Amino acid sequence: MILPGTSRRAEPVDAPAVADLLIRSRRGAGDAIPPPAHSDDEVRGWVATVVVPEREVWLTEDPDGRALAVLVLDDDGIDQLYVDPSATGRGLGSRLVELAKSRRPGGLQLWTFASNVRAQRFYLRHGFIEAETTDGSGNEEKAPDIRYVWKPA
Repeated sequence: MILPGTSRRAEPVDAPAVADLLIRSRRGAGDAIPPPAHSDDEVRGWVATVVVPEREVWLTEDPDGRALAVLVLDDDGIDQLYVDPSATGRGLGSRLVELAKSRRPGGLQLWTFASNVRAQRFYLRHGFIEAETTDGSGNEEKAPDIRYVWKPA
């Protein structure tokens, strides 16, 4: 049994749960995150055919096996980090950031939307610094974003 807050590597069978968590979390973020550029079915297909098989995916579940948080690492980047809206404030995101740092001790980078002030504060608390801002022309949502980096001391 997986204890609350314990993360494990996701397997192909976890792709639907990972996709549903991404979809649920984005919706739960409200105006902090722009509307998705892809349909739910497209997200599910992408997670099943690209994310889980090709990236390092960590899943945090409750004791009943319900997905609570997900971390997706791609090279030196945090590609995705989402916590279910019902589970925010429990330290799950912080644990996943620490896991990411332990898996990438040479440093990390990530992108967050400029509109997502809560995420910006979260990453700054975890030692990330702002490295670059854009007008969003390089992302699918066409929304301004910020690149953050973390380097070990």
